[in-house]
Amino acid sequence: HVQLVESGGGSVQAGGSLRLSCAASGYTYSGNCMAWFRQAPGKERERVARIGYLESTVYADSVKGRFTIFNDRGTTYLRMNSLNVDDTAMYYCAARSGRCLDWTGFGYWGQGTQVTVSS
Repeated sequence: HVQLVESGGGSVQAGGSLRLSCAASGYTYSGNCMAWFRQAPGKERERVARIGYLESTVYADSVKGRFTIFNDRGTTYLRMNSLNVDDTAMYYCAARSGRCLDWTGFGYWGQGTQVTVSS
């Protein structure tokens, strides 16, 4: 049984930083894919970043250069720098089996952690 638990969200002023964590249990990183998505009120869920087994990473254009996704000892992190009000959203960790070729097929999701950026 795969379980993903996010933490690290909070409130921060524009220009600030946060680091989100996703602790995975019942899941093997080998050959699989982890990702972060986010959803703001009234908006559709959008992709943020994903990382494959060989640590290959892909970022949405809106966060490229500001966010970094990485794995460390069973936890997937999202380091977020230079935050702006448009980054305000509920952030979700997701996992899928198989190679990290696209943004589909994520069958395991966490409960989400809220990030609020004020101007």
